Formats: sequence, structure tokens, C-alpha cells
Amino acid sequence: MTQKKKLPVLGLGALLLSGGCALAQGVDTIPGMPPVVDPHNIYTETVAGHLNPEVAQDPARVYVPNLRSNNVYVIDPQTYKVVARFKVGESPQHVVPSWDLRTLWVTNNAEGTTQGSLTPIDPRTTKPLPEVAVDDPYNMYFTPDGKSAITVAEARERLDFRDPHTMALQGSVSVPRCRGVNHADFSIDGRYAIFTCEFDGYLAKVDTVNRKVLGYLRLSGGGMPQDVLTAPDGHKFYVADMHADGVFIIDGDTFRETGFIHTGTGAHGLYPSRDGTKLYVANRGSHKIHGRPHSKAGGVSVIDFATDKVVTQWRIPGGGSPDMGNVSADGKTLWLSGRFDDVVYAIDTTTGATRKIAVGQEPHGLTVWPQPGRYSIGHTGILR
Repeated sequence: MTQKKKLPVLGLGALLLSGGCALAQGVDTIPGMPPVVDPHNIYTETVAGHLNPEVAQDPARVYVPNLRSNNVYVIDPQTYKVVARFKVGESPQHVVPSWDLRTLWVTNNAEGTTQGSLTPIDPRTTKPLPEVAVDDPYNMYFTPDGKSAITVAEARERLDFRDPHTMALQGSVSVPRCRGVNHADFSIDGRYAIFTCEFDGYLAKVDTVNRKVLGYLRLSGGGMPQDVLTAPDGHKFYVADMHADGVFIIDGDTFRETGFIHTGTGAHGLYPSRDGTKLYVANRGSHKIHGRPHSKAGGVSVIDFATDKVVTQWRIPGGGSPDMGNVSADGKTLWLSGRFDDVVYAIDTTTGATRKIAVGQEPHGLTVWPQPGRYSIGHTGILR
């Protein structure tokens, strides 16, 4: 199958691989992980213009999984039109770029059943490939060394480490104090990841090399943590919380809460700007899992990474429910699903002006493709 094809690690950081040592860059990474080019900014390789030549040949598209209509809509970002749609498995949650950037995986977790699956998409043809049966894949990540995919079995309170191409099971990590385990991000050296526990108000720190839980952290407020994003320094983590209406700041190394930034009602998705200076926070406009459409509180907060201050607020005209997505390759557009409004938002990152595109029922974790970067660690496209 085409998803087994491996893409060489290219870009600025690839020139350092021949030395075989990331220590020259000041970060002792796990074996096999591409070196950190700048220890002060893990996003240097995802700026506009850093498209891998192989990836640059993929058509520019926005892939939207629709949770309730069990399909994926494909949008041409140049025309803002839906140009294709296809059926996938039951309850598609996210579209996840693979570590080698050659496959987009739709995570169909088949809520309440054991009929979960992954639908691979070939980004060169924009067409789906045969599904792979996988138990409860709510979300998916890839270890930074590219050796494993981690399917997040939310209902099972389990992280399944799998072959990143065939999805054959390598082993599992149980997270029994993490009800609703769903989102994560990795430390600068790749040695650990922090996962959110949506229904417990906890975070779980997981050793990605030895595959074990290192500990749990109860957040001081809120109680419904969602997306996680690593700060440019690779040690600080931001955690969106739908009940706290903002973002908790976590010291990943000591695993301690160090601050909180109020953003807006139902803080949910977190995405770095293409230049690595800002954090976009999608505020879903509701504290509920199944909220009402056209929430006047729905919008986007823009946080300055350097100061941890909100510098801009964008409201959705007429109300909305911005959820998950990503930033265009040129950084000019923030694409987000309108979870309760059955639309996708294309938000101008300079002015906040918003376009709406009608899609299927309850769009969730869309991805924008292609994106700059050397490799993906999953979700809707966390590239480095």
C-alpha cells in the first residue's frame, strides 16, 4: 500500500543528521528523532516556505471529518469550495498526518462499539485507501523517532503503540486515572508526552521510550482539559480547558502547573502561528460536549508566546463553534471546524475576517495539507 512508503527526512535539520548527534544543537534527543535545529524554538522548521519538495507536490486541500455523517469533505482552499466527499468508518474524529508525511489517517473510533477503524488517504491523489481495523482510535500521534504510532483509545483508557505503517499492535499503556484520554504533545527531546484526561480534570505524563505512565497531575480549576501544545522552548506546555475557559500553563519537566490564561468560553483547540510567535486558541462557545449552534461566545483568542498574554480576540460573525483545525502553509489562514454549526471557518490571521463553508454533520478534527515541516507527531498536524 502507498502508506508504507517512507519519506526521507529533509529540510534544514536533515543536514545535521549525518553527524549523528543532536547534542551539537544542545538537545539530547531520543535515538532516531531528527535533531532540534534551535533549542529555543521547536517550530523553526514549520515556517512558511519550508515545504518538503515531495510534500509540495500534494494538492492543497482541507480534509474535514464529519462525526455524525461518517464522511470526509475535501475543500479546495483556493476556491473555498467542497470539491470531493467520501464515506469512511463510523464516527470519524480527526484527520492525522503520518510521521513520514505520506499518509493522512482518518481516526474512526465508532463511539460505543468495537468497530473502530483507520481510513488512510493518499495526499497525492486525495483519495481514500482500504480501511484498517483498529480498536477505538479517537486520536492518533507518532513518537518523534517515527518508530510508533500511538492510537488513543479514549473509551478504553489506553494508549496503543502500533507500527506506523501497518498499524500492527506493538504494545499498550493503560492510563486508568485518565478517563477521556484524548489529546497530547511531546517534550523537546521526545522522551515524554503529556496527555489530557477530559472527564477527570487530570493530565497524564507518559514515558514514550519505556512506555509507562510517569504520573498524573490534577489541574487546579476547570475540569475538562482538551488540546495540548508544546511551547516553542519545548519544555512548557499549554492545555486548553473547556470548563476553565482558558489555557493552563504546565512545566512539563517538573510536571507542575505554573499559570493560567483566560481566553473565552469553551477553550478547546490550540495551534501555533506559522512564524512560531503566536498561539491560536479556538473557544468553542459552550461548556457542553454537544452544544447549540451559533454561540455568541464562539471565537478565537490569539496569545503572544513571548508574554503569555492575549493580544487579539476574533468573534465568529453571527456566532459559531470553532473547534479543531490548523494553519495554512503560508500562515495566512486559520482553518477550524464549526463543530455545532456544520461549517468550516477560514479565518484571516491578519484581520480575523471569516469565511464559512458548509460541510457534513458535526465536523471535528480537520487538517490542512500540505504543511511545512520535516515530520508529523500527529493530531491535526503537529509538525516539527
